[in-house]
Amino acid sequence: MKKKLLLSSAFMLIIVLFGCKPSEEKETGLDINEYLALTEGKNIYPTDRQIKMILPLLPEDSYMPAPAAKDRTYWEKIAQSEDGQKYYEEALELIGEKPEVPISDEIYRRANKEGNRGIYKPRYYRTMDRLERYTLAECMENKGRFIPQIETYCKAVMSMKSWMHPNHDDSENSVLEGKRVAIDLGARKFGMVLSLADVLLEDKLSEPLRKEIHSQLDRRITQSYFDSTLGIDTIGNSWIRKLSNWNAVCTSGSLFTILTQADSKEDRAAAIGCAINSMKYYLSGFGEDGYCSEGVGYWGYGFGHYLYLAQMLSDYTDGKIDLFRFNNYEKLKKVAHFPYAFEIQDGVYPQFSDGSSSISAESDNLAALMAAKHYDAPKPLCFVSEEAVGTIMGWKDAREYTSGNVQETTLPAVTYFDDYGIVISRGTTGNPFSIAIKAGHNAENHNHNDVGSYVVVWGKDIVAGDVGAPSYTAGAFSPQNPARSSWGHPVPKVNNTLQHNGRKYEGKILNTNFSEATDKVVMDLKKAYKEPLLESLVRTMEHNRNGKGEIVIQDQFTATSPIEFGTAVMVNSDYRIDGKTILLKTEDKQIKVEIQPEGGDVKLKEDPVSVKLRSGKKSHRIGIDFVKPLSKGKITVRYTLL
Repeated sequence: MKKKLLLSSAFMLIIVLFGCKPSEEKETGLDINEYLALTEGKNIYPTDRQIKMILPLLPEDSYMPAPAAKDRTYWEKIAQSEDGQKYYEEALELIGEKPEVPISDEIYRRANKEGNRGIYKPRYYRTMDRLERYTLAECMENKGRFIPQIETYCKAVMSMKSWMHPNHDDSENSVLEGKRVAIDLGARKFGMVLSLADVLLEDKLSEPLRKEIHSQLDRRITQSYFDSTLGIDTIGNSWIRKLSNWNAVCTSGSLFTILTQADSKEDRAAAIGCAINSMKYYLSGFGEDGYCSEGVGYWGYGFGHYLYLAQMLSDYTDGKIDLFRFNNYEKLKKVAHFPYAFEIQDGVYPQFSDGSSSISAESDNLAALMAAKHYDAPKPLCFVSEEAVGTIMGWKDAREYTSGNVQETTLPAVTYFDDYGIVISRGTTGNPFSIAIKAGHNAENHNHNDVGSYVVVWGKDIVAGDVGAPSYTAGAFSPQNPARSSWGHPVPKVNNTLQHNGRKYEGKILNTNFSEATDKVVMDLKKAYKEPLLESLVRTMEHNRNGKGEIVIQDQFTATSPIEFGTAVMVNSDYRIDGKTILLKTEDKQIKVEIQPEGGDVKLKEDPVSVKLRSGKKSHRIGIDFVKPLSKGKITVRYTLL
C-alpha cells in the first residue's frame, strides 16, 4: 500500500461543510480563472478551496498512461500496428545492452565542477530510453523475455545516489552526498521510467522490486515535490515558479509520477492544483504575441511538455481540466504557432539567446503534433517522440495530425512580435537576403545581454550577427561569458561598458514602417546601458528588397559630455577586412559590409569569440570604435549582396 501523504479526514470534513457539488463540477469542468483567483500570494500548493474545486473532477483510480500489459486486446493491436512493430524491433535490438548507471562519484563530481555533460548525460538517457523500450516491448510481446532486463535496469536506476544531472547539484554535491533530495530534468525522467514500468507491468515485476520502486518514487519525487510546493524545502525545486522550460518539463514529470503512484485521491488533487499554479508562471514567460524568448528548440522541449501535461490531465479527467485553453486561449494559440511565425526562411531561425537556428527532423516533435491537434497549427511531416509517454499518446491519433509529405508554406514579408519587440524582415524568393532583429530585455529565459541584436541571413546561412549559445560547460550561464554578454553580440559598447543584466535593461521599438519594397525599424537602446553620460542611443534597421537587396544598421548617440563609443559586426562566416569594408563569403555568395562613421574616424579590431559555441562555428567580433571620445556620433553598417 502506497503512503497517503497530506490530506486528512479533517480536510474531508471541510469539503462536506462547504457543500461541494460534484455533479455540477463534472458537468462544467474546472474554471481556471476562478481557480487562479483563489491562489494565496505566490503559493504553489493549492488552498483548501482550490482542492475542493479539483476533487470532484477526478476518478477514484490513479492515472494510467495506457492499459496495463494484461489488457491483451489493447497491446496486441499496438503490436500489430506499423508503429508498434517498429518500436518493438528497436527494443529487441537493444535487449543485450547493460545499464550505464550509476556513474562513479568521481565522474559525478567532475561533471559538477566542469559542467561537462558529455561524460554522463548520454549514459543517463541511453539507460532511460532502453528501460522505456523494454517496458513497452514486454507489454506488446507478453512472454517475459524483457523482464530480466527491466528488473536489472530498475535496480541500477534505484542504486544511483542522485538522479539529478551532476551540473544541477550544488557545489557541495549535497544531493549526491544524501543531504537533500531535489528534482531536475534528469530526476523527473528517472522517476517517470520507473513508474511507467511499475504501472504497466504490475505483477510481472517481483513484489520486492515494486515495493522498492514505490518507496524511492515517494522519497525522490512525491515528497520532494510537495515539500517544495508547501514551502518546507526552499532550496530544491526552485523551478516551480520559473518562467522557463524547466517548469513545464519538471512539473509534467513530477505530476506523472504522483498521478500514477498515489493511492490517495486527495494527494492527486493537490498535485494537480500545484501544477496549475506553477503553469501560471510558466505561461507568463511567453509574450502576449506568442513569442518564446528561449527559441524554437526550447519551445519544443518546454511547450511540448506543457502540452503533454495538458493532454494527460484532459485524458485523466475526461476533458474537465483543460490546460489547452488555460485562462487565455488566444495567447496559447499564438504560442502554439510560434515556430511557424519565427522562421526566417528555409528552416532557419534567429539564434537569439540560447535558441537553435534550426529544427532537426529527427528531434522530438510532440509540441508540433499537439499544436496541430489543438490549435490548428501546420501538421508536422511525421511524429517523433523521445519519451515513451509521448509515444503512447502518439499511438492514439498521431496519423490524423501528421501530413505524410512536405508541406509548402509561404512566409509573409514581415513578422512583428510587438510585445517583445522582434521583427523578421524577409527577402524575396529569388533573393533570400533577410534579417531578424530584437529589442527585448536582459532578463529573458536563457538570457543573453543582447538588446538590439540581429542576424543577417542569405539562403540557409547566417552570415553575420548573433553567434548563438555557448556550449553548456562550466561558466556557460555567467553573464560575463563572452558569448552571453553584449560583447559577443552585434550591439554598441558605450564608454567602454557593456549592457547590464536585469529586467529594467531593455530596448523599445519606437517606430516601424513596413512596405512591399522596404522595411524600417527604429528602436531605443539607451535603457540597456547603465552609463550616466549617455543621453540617447537609437538603432535603426532598414531593409531594402529592391535590386540585389541591402540591409542597413545605424546607431546614433548623444551624450552630456564626450564618451567612448563603438559597435560591432559579429562574423559567422569567412571574411576579409579591407579598410572600412568587410567582405563576407559563403559557399555561393559574397556580401559587402561597409562601415560609414559620422562625427569622427573609426578603427576596426578583430577578436575571436574565445569560448566554444554550440553551433560549432568559429566566430569573430569585429569591433568598430570611434578613435576619439565624442558627445554625438553615428555609425552605419551597410550589408549589400555582390
